[in-house]
Amino acid sequence: MTVPQDAAALRRRTYECYAMLLAAGLKPEKSVLFVQSHVAAHSELAWLLNCYTYMGELSRMIQFKEKSAKQGENIRSALFGYPVLMAADILLYQTHYVPVGEDQRQHIEITRDIAMRFNNTYSQTFTIPEGYYPKTGARIMSLQDPQSKMSKSDTNVNAYITLKDKPEEILRKMKRAITDSDNEIYYDEENKPGISNLLQIYASSRGLNLEQAQSQCASLSYAELKIQVAEGVIEILKPIQVHYEEMMKNKDLLEKHMKEGAEKAEYVANKTLKKVQKKVGLVLRK
Repeated sequence: MTVPQDAAALRRRTYECYAMLLAAGLKPEKSVLFVQSHVAAHSELAWLLNCYTYMGELSRMIQFKEKSAKQGENIRSALFGYPVLMAADILLYQTHYVPVGEDQRQHIEITRDIAMRFNNTYSQTFTIPEGYYPKTGARIMSLQDPQSKMSKSDTNVNAYITLKDKPEEILRKMKRAITDSDNEIYYDEENKPGISNLLQIYASSRGLNLEQAQSQCASLSYAELKIQVAEGVIEILKPIQVHYEEMMKNKDLLEKHMKEGAEKAEYVANKTLKKVQKKVGLVLRK
């Protein structure tokens, strides 16, 4: 909501995102999966943490600089303060490890800074989290501009793959992926960013490390590599897409899981929130 949203579309996408996470393998009986707005502690803690976050820290955030540049003059204050909400999302649950992509490293660092500042002021309150970065696929780049990260908000639909893309769409996008004028396949982010990005995707989709991916693809032509990458992505997304379509047909089940997940999350989140409220001097409701 840091950018304008259509209310109906936002509600629809919330159901879609929840169903996709279930389809991707998260199981309600093992994972606490919930809708953020169903747990009020997130926005409450975000406000409190704003009181312990500095303007200079937020102004140095790379994502704020990039996104605000695209928004022009009417930049919402929520975009500037968004990293604090992300910090609240993490710190509410006394999180030890946060699985993220490389582009989120700065968000993890500011979360750690806020948590340590609060702990130093009031005594041990928050667990200091660490980022958990995959060895392969931590930063997937745009298919049309391999110097920029892949983003679903890119205006060029050929620049990214969505989890719902049909096989023919994935193959078409991969065939149009930017490479270089060379004809050798090897990993070199600086000199061959396009090929390196395709190798990252190939390795991630097939459960390989980069050395294995490079070895398997070294003798291929660029055209053959793109087909191999597309086939790997198509194969890994196929069962997810089937499960997703099944989940989207059962709205009642999705809402049941949402409700149960929110109740579990709320119990843990409120314990942390009350601890913070007490330490900063707020009078707790009896």
